[in-house]
Amino acid sequence: MTPPANVHGTAIVIGTTGLLFLGPSGTGKSAVALHCIEEARGRGLFAALVSDDQVLIHHAGGRIVARAPASIAGLAEVRGAGIAKVATIEAAVLSRAIRPLEPPFAERLPPEGETAELLPSVFLSLTRLPLFPGCTAFATLTALHPEILKS
Repeated sequence: MTPPANVHGTAIVIGTTGLLFLGPSGTGKSAVALHCIEEARGRGLFAALVSDDQVLIHHAGGRIVARAPASIAGLAEVRGAGIAKVATIEAAVLSRAIRPLEPPFAERLPPEGETAELLPSVFLSLTRLPLFPGCTAFATLTALHPEILKS
């Protein structure tokens, strides 16, 4: 098992699928992740926050596990509004990294097999999540990954 690394992002779980939202500060990671949690719950799926802003990542037994630092467990930043208490779980095995993107998009299609390096030589498949006006982030996410609805 590798020692945990602190990654800037937001980790959630929907059903049994762990997702890590990545990107620069101010790109909507927290808002999109919280939206996905609420919309998943509205569809009767289990969904919870693992950690917001800082995610402790460790690689063990071929799995990438996410946890929250104790100081921020159960909290999420709602930019412009403050810190909110959010239902959380202690840890999740991550299945995929998600990068929210605002239009205009530089490329029509992402590179095939795109990954995010979370730890030295530890990669997670990456999905670019375009945020379209009039379309929810969760609807786009589940169109790209319908297996989330079955997990």
